[in-house]
Amino acid sequence: MLRQTLIALRAGTSLDEHENPGEATVQVLQGRVALAVGEDRWNGSPADLIFIPDTRHALDAVEDSVVLLTVAKRR
Repeated sequence: MLRQTLIALRAGTSLDEHENPGEATVQVLQGRVALAVGEDRWNGSPADLIFIPDTRHALDAVEDSVVLLTVAKRR
């Protein structure tokens, strides 16, 4: 099953560390975000598409941001 969720985050806030419910990507629509996986970080700006590794991760808003989360949920 494919699920898409629009998420808005204020600068300085985050989605705390969590696991994927399936294969997932984040497309940055507005602002800047950072995907944190352990010591690794990937920065995203508008139009960037970030693949989310299948491990615990967090998403931090560097600026007020809007992202589109797409998840292919496992059955």
